[in-house]
Amino acid sequence: MEETGEEPPTSAVLLNHCHFSQIIFNNVEKFYIPGGDITCHYTLTQHFIPRRKDWVGIFRVGWKTTREYYTFMWAVMPADFNNKSSLQQQVQFKAYYLPKDDEYYQFCYVDQDGVVRGASVPFQFRPESEEDILVVTTQGEVEEIEQLNKELRQQNQELKDNCISLQKQNSDMHAELQKTQELQERLESLTEINKTLEQRVSVLNEENESLKVEKSCWETELLQFKVQNQNVASENEKMGVRLKTTLDHLDQLQAQISVREKEMEKLTQGDRDKTEQLEHLKKENEQLLLSLTEQREHQQKLEQTVEEMKQKETTSTRKHQELMNQISDLMKKLDESKFFYQELQREKTKVEGEKDLLHRENERLLCYICEDSDANLLPNPTPVQEALEENAGLIFGNPYSATQDDHIPILPSIKNCPVCHGVFPDDVEEVVFEQHLQTHVLACPYCDEVFSEVERQVYDDHVFCHSL
Repeated sequence: MEETGEEPPTSAVLLNHCHFSQIIFNNVEKFYIPGGDITCHYTLTQHFIPRRKDWVGIFRVGWKTTREYYTFMWAVMPADFNNKSSLQQQVQFKAYYLPKDDEYYQFCYVDQDGVVRGASVPFQFRPESEEDILVVTTQGEVEEIEQLNKELRQQNQELKDNCISLQKQNSDMHAELQKTQELQERLESLTEINKTLEQRVSVLNEENESLKVEKSCWETELLQFKVQNQNVASENEKMGVRLKTTLDHLDQLQAQISVREKEMEKLTQGDRDKTEQLEHLKKENEQLLLSLTEQREHQQKLEQTVEEMKQKETTSTRKHQELMNQISDLMKKLDESKFFYQELQREKTKVEGEKDLLHRENERLLCYICEDSDANLLPNPTPVQEALEENAGLIFGNPYSATQDDHIPILPSIKNCPVCHGVFPDDVEEVVFEQHLQTHVLACPYCDEVFSEVERQVYDDHVFCHSL
């Protein structure tokens, strides 16, 4: 059969679950020359029933599952199971699909379930050399070979003994295989099962002859078992290291778990404390809500008070503006009074000078009159009258005139403080009166507003609004 694109049935079954004695490979060379086709000969034992999807593959020595084949050919179905010649089968592998390296390979027969039923001895793909053709041995080597042959005979005897035990095992395996075949071949007819049993009986009669051929298969199995044992031992060592690491990690985890349990107890106690604190905070929150309600009511009252204060402030501002207007008017009047005062001061100075002149003139005239009173009566008082007429334009008049009382000046007016109602003469300097007014002015510490003492209540309300 030629190799096709269809993949053969494989499985992940390990070596210890395979049955290598059910297919025996014959005439397997130690090596094959690369570049040529090779023919694989094998014999079906009476314990094995071939099926349509069985195949023969080439595996590299050391394989573990049937998925590791290099190449394969479909196995030939025998035409008659009762004919011994039909049990001798062969498949041919094309040179194109064969390995190109010099590693060790072996033939393996795999059934349609992916289970290995037989394996050949290892072989290589390498060209023929002179060392393979001509072998020169010495006497010592001959003796060594004889010693090896003796040992091989002993091993052969041991293998024969093992074969007897294997026959017993084979019968046990036959019973197990029969049960397995019954489970797998339930849909097959009873007639085919009877024919299969008859074929197995004939195969058992020829089992003694086939044991010699199976010897090579057992050697191969032993070699594979040794390799497998070495692999398992190394894996066991690795698993031991991993187990130790895992145990150490487990101890660390247990310590962490104990620490976490203690932390959990602390957290539980903390949760209890927090629950109690939460209850306490809820009570405090209720009290705060009540207090907040009261504060809101108080705030509403304060807002009303602030609104009233703003209204009062507006009123006070208006009053303050009116007062400032009044103060401005008073300042204007003060400036006018100051101007009149300065004019009066100048007139007064001028009048006092004229008064001194008149006084000296009056003294002179009196002296003159007294000296000439007896002898010279004044028949004509014209000079005196003229002097009086000359002084008629004076504000205070002639102090020595008979009509002096008619020219007495009016007393100056007085000034009243609008805050304390203090009385100030009109001739008081304006600066003194302004300094007195400043003592009654109230300035807001938060803004530039000013208030008089009269607006004390408005000033207090204004400052209270700013403090909020």
